[in-house]
Amino acid sequence: MSNEIYTVDVDNDGIALVTWDMTDRSMNVFTQAALEQLDALVDRFVADDAVKGVVFTSGKSTFSGGADLTMMKTMLAGMAEEKRTNPDNAQQMLFDQVGRMSWLYRKIETCGKPWVSAINGVCMGGAFELSLACHGRVAADSPSVKMALPEVKVGIFPGAGGTQRVPRLTNAQDALQMMTTGQSLTPSRAKAMGLIHEVVEPKKLISAAKAMIKGGLSPVAPWDVKGFKLPGGQVWSAQGAQLWPAASAILRRETQDNYPAAKAILQSVFEGLQVPIDTGLKIEQRYFSHILQTPEAQSMIRSLFVSLQEINKGARRPEGIKPTKFRKIGVVGAGFMGAGIAYVTAKAGIPVVLIDRDMEATAKGKAYSEELVKKGIQRGKTTKEAGEKLLSLITTSTDHADLADADLVIEAVFEDRDVKKTVTESIEAQIRPSTVLASNTSTLPITGLAKNSKRPKNFIGIHFFSPVDKMMLVEIILGRKTSDKALAVALDYVAAIKKTPIVVNDTRGFFVNRCVLRYMNESYNMLAEGVPPAMIENAAKMAGMPVGPLALNDEVAIDLSLKIVRATIADLGEKAVDPRHLELVETMVEKEGRLGRKNGKGFYDYPAKPAKKHLWPELKTLYPQLDAAKVDVQELKNRYLAVIALEAVRTVEEGIVTDPREADLGTILGFGFAPYTGGALSYIDSMGAQAFVDMCKVLARKYGKQFRAPKLLVDMAAKGETFYGRFNPYKDEKAAA
Repeated sequence: MSNEIYTVDVDNDGIALVTWDMTDRSMNVFTQAALEQLDALVDRFVADDAVKGVVFTSGKSTFSGGADLTMMKTMLAGMAEEKRTNPDNAQQMLFDQVGRMSWLYRKIETCGKPWVSAINGVCMGGAFELSLACHGRVAADSPSVKMALPEVKVGIFPGAGGTQRVPRLTNAQDALQMMTTGQSLTPSRAKAMGLIHEVVEPKKLISAAKAMIKGGLSPVAPWDVKGFKLPGGQVWSAQGAQLWPAASAILRRETQDNYPAAKAILQSVFEGLQVPIDTGLKIEQRYFSHILQTPEAQSMIRSLFVSLQEINKGARRPEGIKPTKFRKIGVVGAGFMGAGIAYVTAKAGIPVVLIDRDMEATAKGKAYSEELVKKGIQRGKTTKEAGEKLLSLITTSTDHADLADADLVIEAVFEDRDVKKTVTESIEAQIRPSTVLASNTSTLPITGLAKNSKRPKNFIGIHFFSPVDKMMLVEIILGRKTSDKALAVALDYVAAIKKTPIVVNDTRGFFVNRCVLRYMNESYNMLAEGVPPAMIENAAKMAGMPVGPLALNDEVAIDLSLKIVRATIADLGEKAVDPRHLELVETMVEKEGRLGRKNGKGFYDYPAKPAKKHLWPELKTLYPQLDAAKVDVQELKNRYLAVIALEAVRTVEEGIVTDPREADLGTILGFGFAPYTGGALSYIDSMGAQAFVDMCKVLARKYGKQFRAPKLLVDMAAKGETFYGRFNPYKDEKAAA
């Protein structure tokens, strides 16, 4: 039996091998059709006496990415329609739809015949929950095999039995850690936790799974056997008394209660472990129905799943241009950024030539990759052979003639117009007329840099973030004359190195840095007002930012901030900069010699390990301090989120950002803007434009013009519009809510 989703082969022992292989997708995911067909298979196997057991596996190199989260969008749309026609039934309808997958898995678990999940690759979310509902679980012993319940990362939680089965298979502490962080497990770790039964050689995966059934695998889950005891003890036991208060405190410390789904995991597990599993599944279903309707879940699913996939698949790529197959990339400038770009290029399997003024500099640049490879081998993330292959793809040179056959050249030299002019002219003297030349710059407008080029149509900005090997965002900047072909090549390159691109039009600081500077500048304002430094940092973290603005400034370097401030004054005049900001960074850099982390002292002190960094004690002496008890922490949080969101709005108003998906992803992936909001524009949409404008009016009266709402936002508020409605990125669909 076969269809477009599953193939079934029953052997002579009566074991049905179900191979999941969706012909229209690169990765298996649970769709409505996949669930319906699986349900039908369960009925068929139960009715067929010849079938003694079932092995469920994947026909792809990966097992499954879990559920297709666009189903959630469909569910919510259906509920909204039901509310209009039959409001009394709307919640029940959503509740029933949410439980569809969970109760199908329970049907498999109680069907009376043993099922074994044979996990051959990445197994995530709903697919791993299906595996947990199987009576046996076997995983291939391979670095490519990872198991996880990562739903919390997109604002929801394991709602197909995960919160009930995991803590019934392993201790509650490990279960909570796994689900509230979304961490991935290796086969050996999953086995040690009791989540899978066997780890075998990949070639023996199916035979091992069948052997479990032939060996008399019970078709009854442990929790359905009378006398079952929880691995971690009852929630009201001595162990529970130690675990649950601590777990709640740790969650609050790590999330600041900004993530309802994480809290719902604790609630589902705590309540579910006190009742039979069927009741526990209903508890989980109830919480999941609630969480799915929260603005956090809806915004995170949209930005961190739907939009992320769309952008990564080329939503902004110009149509009609043939994809570029990269045979060689040139990187000019072997400093920290250039070295990182060379590494991610080679990691993608693309040959790269790394060029600088002398071989000593290029050797230092390649050494960066050598160190990353060494660490990867030590941590088991790569092999010696793979590392050697990566390094063999990086060649070093001092001769720009070696760029002659490059398909793309990335200039990553010092952030200076004159230096970049000289390098651009030297590169263009060697490369083909059709070759795209990209400048890795964080602030210098691309249109201005393109004036140094004889081929401005093939000149583009590619702004990487530091460190290149870890940061997933790449900002692609269009100059006034940049062609669609250059944009397509840049997007193809970013896709090849598996990073997420956002496309922005040219302006000083582009998009991400404009927003980041607002964040750091607001901390300067707070310092000058006398807000205690610790409150400045802690309020930012409470607002959902991963790093406080002062700590972030240290990472960026305070002397760089001083250069930016002075360059802004030189280009735009003294009124373009708050004099308090210039005074602060001049004091830090020139009077105190505090440059940031790079010299071990900035807004923080960085003592030798194992001591931890701490705020510079003298920082509070620079300005008269306010009484901490009289500082409104919520207002501090509002200031951070609002000042960033307002700058994002200004870039939309100016036409710098044209797609709300990119604004949201840029703020989250670029500097960690409170992910629970779904990004800067989603933050405004969730609050409502009018409510946001009203809040900003209060902040503007108290703290300054940086909180004045742009005309675009005032107009949207008056019309009751949202960014995803007014700037709908889906041309063939109705405007999103």
